[in-house]
Amino acid sequence: MKTQIPIFQLDDGNTAYPGRLAWLRNALPRGLALFLGGFALLNVLGEFRAAHFDANLWLIDLRFLPAAVARLLVLACSVALITFAIRPPRAGWRRRLTILGAGTLGLVALVNAAQFYLLLIRGNIASGIPVSMSLLIGGALALVVSATIRNRGSSSSPGRFFHVLAVALGCLFLFPMAQMVCFGKTDYRRPADAAVVLGARVYADGHPSDALADRVRTACQLYRDGLVRKLIFSGGPGDGVIPEAESMRRMATKLGVKPEDILIDPLGLNTQATVRNSESVFAQVHASRILVVSHFYHLPRIKLAYQREGLEVYTVPAKETCLLRQTPFNMAREVAALWVYYLRPLA
Repeated sequence: MKTQIPIFQLDDGNTAYPGRLAWLRNALPRGLALFLGGFALLNVLGEFRAAHFDANLWLIDLRFLPAAVARLLVLACSVALITFAIRPPRAGWRRRLTILGAGTLGLVALVNAAQFYLLLIRGNIASGIPVSMSLLIGGALALVVSATIRNRGSSSSPGRFFHVLAVALGCLFLFPMAQMVCFGKTDYRRPADAAVVLGARVYADGHPSDALADRVRTACQLYRDGLVRKLIFSGGPGDGVIPEAESMRRMATKLGVKPEDILIDPLGLNTQATVRNSESVFAQVHASRILVVSHFYHLPRIKLAYQREGLEVYTVPAKETCLLRQTPFNMAREVAALWVYYLRPLA
């Protein structure tokens, strides 16, 4: 007797692909479309409530277009993606709009990826893991275009849409993780006026933790290489009487940084506090181009926090001399922290 291969049935009764392949061709592109479309739409609408809320640059760089044109394009494409996720079109204008919208954004994302690799080849940037976030976004949009062209997966039944929703919810975790790896591991160092170094644990005897020491060493190397003329150390209390910023200052002077080139912020209790406190310091030293040093998993949230204040900074991941045992925990925590920082202006 021949073994029957389980198959996946679409709502119209047509035989499709074996179960697992059907999931890849149905739930995956629809779930990706739901996440990308929902995120893009939230960015556009959120800008009406809070200035500098729009974080669509995380997805795609449309700065070559006038702002109003770029916003309208993202709005139209996000609606097309969301409607595709809810019920994929089989024919007509909705199908053409989905292909055009996702295809256009996908092509721009691939151009963004090409620009990333060109900068990498030229040595303008460096990356520990040379994977462009734009390449991942372009791949996701290509899946949406492919699924639309095939006209597969038009079902909107609760059971099947649950799988779509599960993919979208999974993206809430995977997207920040990809940001940490792709963006966080990319070194954007360049000549600047100052470098901000964010604090980490200082032990009771005033000795910096491995994480903090790596950040300070990286910043001091920027200083010795002549890329920055001032170092700004920001942190909160230590385990003992010596605060994080003071421990950082002591270590930096031992590494050859002139005391007059060091500024400290002892009230950098968290990332948001550091961002707000550093604005006045920038004005004090007449700094317009800023580098920020921290660990790779922390950098996307730092970039977002400065962006929300209307400030452009360039991130430099700390050169790690050892693998921190708490890195997996820190990355998981940053997933939640990044979404909190992202949504906070809407509260």
